[in-house]
Amino acid sequence: MDINIVFKIAAVGIVVAVLNQLLKKAGKDEQAMLTTLAGLVVVLYWIVEYINKLFNTIQTLFQL
Repeated sequence: MDINIVFKIAAVGIVVAVLNQLLKKAGKDEQAMLTTLAGLVVVLYWIVEYINKLFNTIQTLFQL
């Protein structure tokens, strides 16, 4: 696993947290929730490949 993906996920988490707080203080709770959801979708899109590799490795390990 490349360490860069960890830094990317951390950066998205920090940006989403800041945007979330700013939007909530501005009274835009719906946009804050959508920003959080968008951040989650982006991170999941990045790690789908790693999850697929994990399942293939487990499948090979247990010969399923």
